[in-house]
Amino acid sequence: MDRKKYKVNLVKSAEDDLVEIYEYIFINDSEETADRIYLKLEEKILSLQNYPNRGHVSEEMNLLGIDDFLEINYKPYRIIYQVIKDTIFVRCVLDGRRDLQSLLQERLMRE
Repeated sequence: MDRKKYKVNLVKSAEDDLVEIYEYIFINDSEETADRIYLKLEEKILSLQNYPNRGHVSEEMNLLGIDDFLEINYKPYRIIYQVIKDTIFVRCVLDGRRDLQSLLQERLMRE
């Protein structure tokens, strides 16, 4: 049986997040590590094509009363996305070591 493939879209802010993560690792670690982490994050995001509903609603989202944004992880990074019909919108890729509740509230409320 063929599984339906979902289309994955990165919104501008998620693209910016990936660039910022890459640049930070490049500067503070190495180009090799930055490349590896970037590719792993990209792979994790693209895996949503086949299994979009495997994510969970984070505690921070519950506290904000938002239940239509799901999250998957590639430690310590958190990939926040929304499934609308047959399309996945990746809203942000965040470092889980930051204050996510205020970051998410600011980010998701303005989109």
